[in-house]
Amino acid sequence: MGRGLTRRHAQPRWLAIVLIGSALIVSSAGACRAQCVEFSDRASQLELDTFVKSPSSLLERLRNDKEKLRYWLARYVATNPSVLPSVQTLISASASADRSSIGAALRLAEARCTSTKPDAARKIRDFVQRIGDLNVQAGYSGAGEDGSGVQAQSQIKTSPQPGRGGALLEGEWRTKLANPFKPVPLPN
Repeated sequence: MGRGLTRRHAQPRWLAIVLIGSALIVSSAGACRAQCVEFSDRASQLELDTFVKSPSSLLERLRNDKEKLRYWLARYVATNPSVLPSVQTLISASASADRSSIGAALRLAEARCTSTKPDAARKIRDFVQRIGDLNVQAGYSGAGEDGSGVQAQSQIKTSPQPGRGGALLEGEWRTKLANPFKPVPLPN
């Protein structure tokens, strides 16, 4: 009689473990599909969780550095556009001078999502239109007009990185010593 009792109680535990495992797999698959950028450009889950719990912590950490604010916020939104409600909280906690950087970050995130996740890009664009904050909208449209944020991100990715040997080695595999007396080309 003791065996039957144990078997009946073991079955619900097993079923619960399978259901929890399935839920974790489905939720992680959904989070992977939400991301607009490749793995190396994504924010970590810890960074996203910290931002969602306390959006104003981003302002405190990046005090008065509008470029870093623009970069980090764009990275968060492009990694997971579901953080947009936290962006709303960030906007209400920020000074008007920071709001244009927030708008520019949203424009940058939208541009990064346009080719890979057009639905996420549309969600960001609709969010900015619903905000109604003139400073955010000015930063958003200003970043779109000059394209500086998008250009800066593409230049960072496409700029050739110098080799480990710098200009001391040349050739296809950088195995030949370079001529140290060769004239330096002038920039155009």
